[in-house]
Amino acid sequence: MIIKEKSAIEKLVLNGATFENQSVEPTLINFFYGNNGTGKSTIARIIDPHDTEFGADFDFTWQRGKTAGDYSLLIYNDRFVKRNFQDYGNLKGVYTIGEEGAAKQKEVALKTAERAEQDRINSEKNTEKGTKETEREGFFTEFQKSCWDKTKAIREGFDATQEGFKRPISKFANKVLEGVNPQEHDLGELGSLYEIAYAKSVETYQEFQATSDISKLRGGNELLAQSITSSSNTDFAKFIKALNATDWVRQGHERYTEAADGCCPYCQQELPENFDEQIASCFDKQYQEDIAALRQFHTDYVSVMRGLIQVLNANLQNPYPKLELDGYKSTLALLEKTIEANISLIDSKLKEPSIEVTLESVKALRENLKEMIDGFNEQIRANNALSDPKAKRQMQNEVTEKVWQHIYFVCQADVTAYKTKKKKADGEITALMQLIESGKKASRDLSDNITELNKQIASIAPTIDKINILLRDSGFQGFWLREKTGHVGAYEIVRKGDVVASGLSEGERNFIAFLYFYHLVKGGHEEKEINNDKIVVIDDPVSSMDSGALFIVSTLVREMVNICCNNLDTFGSQVEGDYIKQIFILTHNVYFHREVTYNQVKHFDRVSFYMVNKADNISTIRLCTRYSKDAAATLENYNPVQNSYAALWREFKEVDTSLSMMNVVRRILEYYFMQLCGYDGVDIRKRVLDEQKEKFYEFDEDGKLVGTDRYNLASSMLAYINATSIGVSDGLNYVEDFTDVEIYRNVLKLIFETMSQEQHYNMMMSA
Repeated sequence: MIIKEKSAIEKLVLNGATFENQSVEPTLINFFYGNNGTGKSTIARIIDPHDTEFGADFDFTWQRGKTAGDYSLLIYNDRFVKRNFQDYGNLKGVYTIGEEGAAKQKEVALKTAERAEQDRINSEKNTEKGTKETEREGFFTEFQKSCWDKTKAIREGFDATQEGFKRPISKFANKVLEGVNPQEHDLGELGSLYEIAYAKSVETYQEFQATSDISKLRGGNELLAQSITSSSNTDFAKFIKALNATDWVRQGHERYTEAADGCCPYCQQELPENFDEQIASCFDKQYQEDIAALRQFHTDYVSVMRGLIQVLNANLQNPYPKLELDGYKSTLALLEKTIEANISLIDSKLKEPSIEVTLESVKALRENLKEMIDGFNEQIRANNALSDPKAKRQMQNEVTEKVWQHIYFVCQADVTAYKTKKKKADGEITALMQLIESGKKASRDLSDNITELNKQIASIAPTIDKINILLRDSGFQGFWLREKTGHVGAYEIVRKGDVVASGLSEGERNFIAFLYFYHLVKGGHEEKEINNDKIVVIDDPVSSMDSGALFIVSTLVREMVNICCNNLDTFGSQVEGDYIKQIFILTHNVYFHREVTYNQVKHFDRVSFYMVNKADNISTIRLCTRYSKDAAATLENYNPVQNSYAALWREFKEVDTSLSMMNVVRRILEYYFMQLCGYDGVDIRKRVLDEQKEKFYEFDEDGKLVGTDRYNLASSMLAYINATSIGVSDGLNYVEDFTDVEIYRNVLKLIFETMSQEQHYNMMMSA
């Protein structure tokens, strides 16, 4: 597939005047056609570096590695004419190369070729640098996407910590690259802190009370593991011990002595007066002291432990709602159950002091609860502290820092991989930049050499001579140019009698201005400009010119087009040089347009045609391309301006009915052979159908005649243009209605071949 080759200006976007966001991507050679007032001159003025007052809003996209400073921009328009002809006697000189500088010019050509090669290398290095920069950008794009995707859950879960780094993701990625101290954190714990730190309002809560002091219980705990018995030796004591009823007697006496009213609670006999003394004599002093201590331990244990349970249960009244209390509650329930079981054991000991009991330890449960309470209080204090804005901000900063530390941890591998690839790319780009800078210096040095050489060979005399020859050949015999005396490098226009010209007609003025512009393109105002690369813009150059001047201007413009073509292909070129790197030609003159675009439609890769229109005071630019009929997927140029004869051939290529085809064929034959070539209808018929009729017959392999359809169709075609010579009623004025119109094209081609005009047929079919 053929693509359009871009050149110096790769894209031009027009806003302002009557244009609204019109985009053009020009090729090397660009033809713009449009009626007066459609906006063509606006395009030229936008490119014109001298037109500072225009004020249009426009954007240039230059070829990679190029800027406006790399070219001489030469614009021919009405402003060029006014700038250079304010005083007819002060045309600034154009420097060109004289014949005597041929040797120097050869050296200039060599240096110019060297500079072109160096510029090519510079361009390649710039392109390579651009590729490496794009590749480096790709590394960053890949890195930021990977980090963004990996941290999605973290960023969304801790959204408030991401302020300032949510979009664009490049900002987030740069934050990750700058990150230090990557650490992995427990996201569950971090989430709890996050909810506290970023809660909209803060309610304070009471801290949990810790377990109370139980040191007072240590004294009586030893008695539980001892068998408490009496050592009394009275007869009654011996009797009770023999019955093994010491505990029973003590309990019964303590329970019923007040209610017995002096009688035995069992047999109701009256008790002896010294009964209490006898009972007391059964128990010695140590026994009584141990029992008393045991009773006190029971009282203290119940008081302390149930008080402890009460305190621990009170913690559950309006607790901080974010606490996980299930473990606390289950441990507290187990502690309470254990304490009640221990109280029951102490009760049993009091009933039977002689038995030995062991209490179940609650130390582990109390320590577990204390550990939980410490953790709860830490959370409660953290929450309560947030009622102070300063503390709240401090905690938010802490949470944010930890979240970013976790993000850095998650993205560690990506950061390492990206930095490794970027470091390598940076090194390659730095090396290329050094090569580019040295290449630019080499190119500048060559340019300085060329300028120095040009100073030795530059002259305006050859330019004056050539313009005078063109003036003479075009019929302008009343004046000529000469170098202005006392003003090196300046022209003046002189009439007969050595009178400096004034009062030139508009056509004469425009013609001389264009000749001046043409030589300016070939040379330059300064010696150093002679071999500069140039961008040329020509806006309606033939205004008020007669046909002779228009023809010469068209020829000179075609020469500039060919010079521009040399940038892609010099095969068969009629001119030398490729210093015109891009050309824009704008006109409303149909004849001029046809002259300068002759045979250019076929060069799709380097030539573009544009149609400029204006409707409702809005200008538009349309690129004139279409899909080829021969290759449906291939684009081709078409010229929006066609003369009537070219339009006939266009219709000939597209028509698909026999009657319409025959009408087009008649008009083509009549215009070309009779009006242009001067043939008579009878002459044409004689040469085609009489002298070379065998070309229209169809023969088989044995040479036997098998068909005369083409002959009959040719006869029908020629009958139309022969009617005025032989009469319309001669029986020849008929149409053979062939269904396949391709036969008509083949027969017309045969007619042109028999008339030795095959080249013209091929040219018109390819236009």
